[in-house]
This record gives sequence, structure tokens and C-alpha cells, in this order.
Amino acid sequence: MSSRAEAKAAGDISSDRNFNMAQAQTSRKGFCSVRHGLALIMHLCNVSVGTQKMNLSVALPAMVNSTALAGSPNTSMETPPTASQDRWNETLKEFKPVAPMYDWSPETQGIILSSLNYGSFLAPIPVGYVSVVFGAKYLVGVGLLLSSVLTFFIPLAADAGVDLLIVIRSIQGIAQSMVLTSQYSVWVKWAPPLEKSQLINIAISGQMLGLFIIFLVGGLLCQTIGWPYVFYIFGGFGCICSFLWFPLVYDDPIHHPFISAGEKEYIVRSLAQQDCSRAWSLPIKAMIRSLPVWAILVFHFTEFWTFHTFMDYLPTYFSTILQANLRDIGILTSLLVGTTFICTILEGLLADFLLSRKLLTLTAIRKLSSAIGVLIPSAVLMCLHWVRSSMSVTMALLVLCHAAISFCQTGALINLLDIAPRYTGFLKGLSQIFVYLSGAISPAVTGFIISQDAEFGWRNIFLISASMNLLGLVFYLIFSQAEVQDWATEQTLTQF
Repeated sequence: MSSRAEAKAAGDISSDRNFNMAQAQTSRKGFCSVRHGLALIMHLCNVSVGTQKMNLSVALPAMVNSTALAGSPNTSMETPPTASQDRWNETLKEFKPVAPMYDWSPETQGIILSSLNYGSFLAPIPVGYVSVVFGAKYLVGVGLLLSSVLTFFIPLAADAGVDLLIVIRSIQGIAQSMVLTSQYSVWVKWAPPLEKSQLINIAISGQMLGLFIIFLVGGLLCQTIGWPYVFYIFGGFGCICSFLWFPLVYDDPIHHPFISAGEKEYIVRSLAQQDCSRAWSLPIKAMIRSLPVWAILVFHFTEFWTFHTFMDYLPTYFSTILQANLRDIGILTSLLVGTTFICTILEGLLADFLLSRKLLTLTAIRKLSSAIGVLIPSAVLMCLHWVRSSMSVTMALLVLCHAAISFCQTGALINLLDIAPRYTGFLKGLSQIFVYLSGAISPAVTGFIISQDAEFGWRNIFLISASMNLLGLVFYLIFSQAEVQDWATEQTLTQF
């Protein structure tokens, strides 16, 4: 036993020495490395997915008769238009394409918008399992290409009928779930431990940038060149990203044709102690009994409760409580999403800095980030009702809230990569089920509360969201870990 321990210790020392040498060789590359290029490509793919998720929500007011006609009384009739204004209006009418409009009831609009989630409940777990066995390259690429091509057909589907539009949106939801679920499996073999947070955050922040772009320019596109171009432009962008993905992305650095020998050695050696091999079998019983897994799943449910409430009802809050107009609503929403995008990248860099300098352990970083990402937003939520009379104070608090929420991305939301790298894809798919479940419940609860109590409804919504967040955080802080679990290693594999 002693000789075996000594041999293991000697191997660890040798491995550490080689790792440090490789790290020194690749430190000069910085953000010009292939792994950071991979993060940038994945960032662009997530930008595309973010725009395709929200493009129909942004275009819908211009697609529906009742919504479009509601804006006509806003035109001032006090001053008659001049001759030059008449000529300018005629020129705009001449060049502006005529986009069709539809008589969809509010109930029909709700079904169309929610249809994106119909297939999402079924897709994540199979997609996660397939990504574990076969890799994520083709799942991400095919999912993005399929979603982008279907985006082109949404205007035609709307003309053909609501049923076809719902079917296309449902298939899009499955395709987008392929991208969002399986991409985490790429980082199992590409992300060195000291760069894991920054690489993943660079990639994932693309979703926030996509939301920022679609909120900022989507309405302008609808007003200037017509709502169909919202789907044509962002569908085309998605196709371009998928064409970049296939030739430039590989499941592991060993088979990448353009990576340098130094960077390849650095990545491989840094992950030498991590079991990244693929497996057909799954330790289901061990996963069910694992409290660290449940800590992450519960946190996903509670954290995304607030996220879905913000995404679905924040424009309504701006309109009804803050009395903002449509233009200001788009700008304010873009500001909040842009704040989350910037902070997500910065916090990934901060987490890796703390880990590389050994200022905090990985477990401490995950728990501290999660605590910041919950405690500050919860405090803000409990204050919003009392400052609603001031637009500036409300916006300052919301910016602080969205900046703090992004800390969760370096906390519990990537913790699965720490405890079970072999099964990251499958567990990520499982966590997506909890995200979609939260997204199905929280908007319904929010809508019910607002309809029952218009005066204090928002106060109750914010208090419920804060309570959910705090419960999830307490459960996570008690049971979470950041070490690879015994059941996630090949030696202790339990058959499925």
C-alpha cells in the first residue's frame, strides 16, 4: 500500500510539474487561443438562439390587427401636416413593404408564444444522454441550423394558419433545446479547471446579448421594413453561425486540426485527473440519491422562477406601474439585459482569478457566487414596491438586481461540470426540465396574482420570488459540493 501511494504521489508531482510548464507555455496566448475561439463561436450561436427565442414576441404586436390599430390614436391631429410631410409620408408608403396582419385573439397569441416550450419538456434528457455518448458537436450544429431554417418559414406558416405555426414553433423549441443542453458537454474536454468559469460565461452570455439585440432593434425592424424581416435577418444569422460551427468546432482538442501542440498539451494535462470518458450506462440510482445533484436542480427551479417572471412580465410592469411608453419599454429592457450580459463575462473572469490565485476554493466560489446572485436580487425585489413612484430609483435597483443575478452563472448553474463531468450533458438536460417547469408555473402564478389584486399584486409577486430564491439558496448552501462524486467515476459506475 505504501509503495502504491508513493508512486501515486510521485506521479502527481510529475504531473503538476508538467502542468505548470505547459501552463507557462500557453499563458502568452491569452484570448487568442483556440479554446477562447471556441467560446466565441459558441457565444455567437447563443446570440442566434436568444434572438430566435424572442423574435416572435417582439414581432407579434405588428402582426396582430388589434395591437397595430391601437397605436393609431396616438397620432396628433392638432396640427395639420404640411405639404413636405405629406410627400414624405407618401414616399414611406411607396417603399415600405406591405406585411400581412392577423386577427388572433389574446388566447391564440398566448398559445402561439407558449408553443416554443411544448417540445422542450421532452427533449433535454434524451439530448443530454446522446451528447454524453456521441459528443455535442453535431447536436449543437444541427439544432442551430434546424431552428434557423424554421425561422425563415414562420412568415409563411403564419399565412398558412395557426396550426402550422404552432407545429413549427414546437419543433423550434426542440432544436433550441439541443443547442442549449448539449453545448455544456463540449467544455468537459475543452475547459481547463482554472478557465472553466470564464469560457462557459463567455459562451452563455451570448443568450443575453441576443435578447439585448432583439429588444433593441426588433421593434425598429418591424416599423421600418416590416415584421417578416425580423425572422429573415435573424434566421440568416443563425445559418451563418451553424456554417461556422461545423468546420471549426471539435468535441476535443486532440482531434482539432488547427490547435497548437502547446495548447493541446496544456488542456489535456490540466484535465488528466478528470474522468471525461464517454459511457453508455448511467448511474441513475446514485444520481437520485445524490444531495449535491438535488441542490443544483432545486436551485435551477427557484432561480429561474424569477428569471421567467422578469422576461414575461417586466414590460407589463414598466407599462402599468412605471407608466412607460412602448419605446421606453424596449430601451429599459435592453438596458437590463445588457447589464446581465456584461456582468456575466466579468464574473467568469473574476471567479477564475480567485481560483488561480488560490484565494478561494472551488466550493467556496460556487457557494459565494450563488449567495450574491440570490441575496442582492432578493433584497431588491422586496424594495421595489416601496420605490415604485420613482422611475430612476426603480431602474437603479433593477440594474443592480440584474448585475447580481449573473453571479449565479459562476455558481450553481455550472456546478454540474464540477461534480459529474462524465454525465454533464445528461444532468444538464435534467436541470433544463426544472427550468422549463419553473417557466410553466411562475408566469401563470404571476398572471393570476395580478388579475386578483391590481394594487398589491406586484408586491406579492416580488415577495414570492424573493422567498423562492432564498429557499433554493439555503438548500444549495447546505448540500452542494464542487468535487467529483464517487458515482461519477468509472471505477464505481453503477449500471443503468
